Amino acid sequence: MRDCLKLYVEEKKILKRALKGQRLCLTTYTCTSIQKINYMSLTAHWIDNEWNLHKRIVNFFQVSNHMGETIGQVIENCLLDWGIDKLLTVTVDNASSNSVAISYLKNVMKDWPINILSNEYLHVRCCTHIVNLIVCDGLKEMNISVVKIRNAIRFVRSSPSKLLAFKKCAEKLHIECKKSLCLDVATRWNSTYLMLDTAEKFEKVFVRLGQSEPRYMSYFLEVDSKGNKKNIGPPRLEDWENARTLLKFLKIFYMVTLNFSGSLHVTSNFFFNELIYMHTNLLQLCKSRDNLLS
Repeated sequence: MRDCLKLYVEEKKILKRALKGQRLCLTTYTCTSIQKINYMSLTAHWIDNEWNLHKRIVNFFQVSNHMGETIGQVIENCLLDWGIDKLLTVTVDNASSNSVAISYLKNVMKDWPINILSNEYLHVRCCTHIVNLIVCDGLKEMNISVVKIRNAIRFVRSSPSKLLAFKKCAEKLHIECKKSLCLDVATRWNSTYLMLDTAEKFEKVFVRLGQSEPRYMSYFLEVDSKGNKKNIGPPRLEDWENARTLLKFLKIFYMVTLNFSGSLHVTSNFFFNELIYMHTNLLQLCKSRDNLLS
């Protein structure tokens, strides 16, 4: 334990020297664990004199809440601890609490000797979060079809014997796709894209599974104590058509998110091109004969 602490202190001194004199951009991330404990991370980004991009996590800690003033105070304390006095931007998502946090930082930093345009452009909104809001709104239109397909995948993945039955059906149908079925995560829409992209290739296998595996249909007939179906499904032809339509919509934002999420290179120069890419593709979808897309 002492060796770990000694190493931490030594590495912190080295990083402090590296940060000295650099104008930094910060990114923040807050989350709540399954134990209902609030955490926050703070990452510093800068370009050195040799034009190399650097990224370092300068703090990861527990916070009492996600209120804006609390976040602002935590960031301020972190800056003072590291001796950081040159700040260019702080990138946060679009939660209202973050706007309060930025206002707090602008207020406490206004008398700092070094700032740019009185920190008027300190606040940078996270582009991936904006994309996330757009996509989540679009997902609401086809939520039932997504739920049915998700439930079908959950059945297959619920036990080795069910997965084996699914693979046998795939072999009989000569489905050569080597991808594995995956479930999405509620807080990550791009995982929904990956889930649907893989599942759609196995549409015929799910149909065959319904014909040859009694447990599959029984799974969708289960009811709770109130007589309501536990699992909506199975997915029908219309649901698979909706999934293919939704994939056209999601793929646009999936590719944009991949470009926005680069961590080993600067991404700010991509934003305008990606914005035009989204705009152009959405206009094309609006002209589609498919009512769901238009």
